[in-house]
Amino acid sequence: MEPANLFTVLRRYWRLLAGCTVAALIVGFVLTPAGDAVDNGKWQCKVAITPVAGAADTVRADQVLSYAQGSAVTTAAAQKLHITDVAGLSARRTVAAASTQMLVFTTTGPTQQSCADLAAALSEATITGYSQESKKSADESIKRLRAQADTQQQQLDDLQKQFSRANTTDQAKLQPQLSTATAALTKTLGAIADLQNYSQTDAIQQWGSIDAKELGGNLLTSPTRSVRLALAVVLGLALGVVAALMLSRMDTRLRTRDGAEEAFNLPVIGEIPLLSRRLRRLREPLVTARPEDPATEAYRSLRSTLLLTGPRALSAQLGQGGLDPDDRRARRAAEPAPVVLVMSGRSGDGRTTTVANLAATLAETGRQVLVLDCDFRQPGLRGHLGVGDGPGMAELLSGEQLPDPVDLIRRTNVPGVALITGGNTTAYPAALVLRAGEVLKLARRHADVVLIDSSPLLHANDAYDLVQHADAVLVTVMAGNLRPEEADRVSELLARTGVPVAGVALLGAEGTTGRRKRTLRPGRPPAKGSPAKAAPAAKSTPSVPEPQRRAEPAPRVEPQRRPGEHQRPADPRPAAPGYGEAPDRRDGATSWGRRPAELPPEEPVETTLQLRLGEDR
Repeated sequence: MEPANLFTVLRRYWRLLAGCTVAALIVGFVLTPAGDAVDNGKWQCKVAITPVAGAADTVRADQVLSYAQGSAVTTAAAQKLHITDVAGLSARRTVAAASTQMLVFTTTGPTQQSCADLAAALSEATITGYSQESKKSADESIKRLRAQADTQQQQLDDLQKQFSRANTTDQAKLQPQLSTATAALTKTLGAIADLQNYSQTDAIQQWGSIDAKELGGNLLTSPTRSVRLALAVVLGLALGVVAALMLSRMDTRLRTRDGAEEAFNLPVIGEIPLLSRRLRRLREPLVTARPEDPATEAYRSLRSTLLLTGPRALSAQLGQGGLDPDDRRARRAAEPAPVVLVMSGRSGDGRTTTVANLAATLAETGRQVLVLDCDFRQPGLRGHLGVGDGPGMAELLSGEQLPDPVDLIRRTNVPGVALITGGNTTAYPAALVLRAGEVLKLARRHADVVLIDSSPLLHANDAYDLVQHADAVLVTVMAGNLRPEEADRVSELLARTGVPVAGVALLGAEGTTGRRKRTLRPGRPPAKGSPAKAAPAAKSTPSVPEPQRRAEPAPRVEPQRRPGEHQRPADPRPAAPGYGEAPDRRDGATSWGRRPAELPPEEPVETTLQLRLGEDR
């Protein structure tokens, strides 16, 4: 993973990082002693104990080890060192048998002197204590042997008396018994002498000097609470980073331009950065509220790309702000306004916000924009454009007789933008869009551009019914809100309609990742890779005035149209396939241009709209 992508992932999961850090800090605070502890493992000392010379036969190593591991030795050493924490002292020492004739004490301490003192105290306590125990045991053995010797002496005396009174024959028989008694008594007296010598000297002794070495401390054994808490923070951050990377691997939602292009098989023509919470709470389009904001420039870039690569009816309207009402009315009669449908796969993809800001950016170019709120389930455009409650598209589509849309067009807080709100929906929303074709046919005559906000395509069928009446489709997706399989479904549904798809607007983009060569999936309409190929005439349109740019269309035979569908005049330019358009759709017409047949101008309607948009006659 590239460093930039890693930082993006960490910024996305910053709450997880903060949670892991705080949890580690709390655990470290609870488990760390209140005061600064002492590092008892900084120094290590070893001392060996062996039997004294000549006592190897009488000293048993298992007995000495058992005694050294007992609490009596630790208690005696603690008393000598004036230490009251006997349990802590026991934790600082270990004893083991290095061989059958050697025991080794291992002690630890914060300093060399304390470590050596503890080793010496344990050694002395073991030698003294075991010697006392040995002397006590020897005295008991001597006492028992003396009693035995007294008994043997009495028996020997009796045998000697019998031997002195017996004749020669009996003396020969008593002589072996007398010899045996004498030998037993001699042996007992010898054992008593040995035990007396053993009890007068130490049974074990220290072997050599104390071996001390410095082990050194580390972060894991740091005695200070501050260092341990700092270590806990580092460990918590590391755990959070690992958890964030694992969640990022498991999260397949679309977040980047490359991922969106691959999933939709369409180009991303606009990347809107993630807005702050304060900007998201604005009750007006960001374009008018914050004209210098980077997100506003991103919306303007989206507008420019849509104009330069969109339908000819849209791209040919550059520089129309200076037209007088008569010229504007004549142009609308010859070329009714194009319809751009803004749609998304799921709710929360920023569709309504994009419609409001795109309308504001189009109005900046001098166009009069009419916005139709066809999201009958969750209408929200009136809140973005500052329009109150009132009748709208629901009443317009549900009436038995189709009224004139101009009666429902309302001014907004954005100059050059008018709105027909969603209205008060009483009928089932899917039934309302059945008359959308007739309404759009009339709405084209009241503005330069018509923008439609619709319901999410994957949640309702409204948008799919409106697609057939649009000249272009713009798909919006919020970063992290849509999965690849859902994007694939949206792309598949749009490909079936044959309506040109301008591309995808990615909102909440986390940063550009660089262009890469996209591989088109088989069985899908080819998506344009470069805006320059979309419309050859779009390159020169910004600098060519409208009267010079308009040419008489070459006569051609129009294919049979469905009832109620607008007819398009001939296009002198070579047909260029639109984004996401299959070459066999719409009776072979692959151009962006879908222009209605010429309609007679209606002076009262045009005048009414101009008054509502604040224009001067």
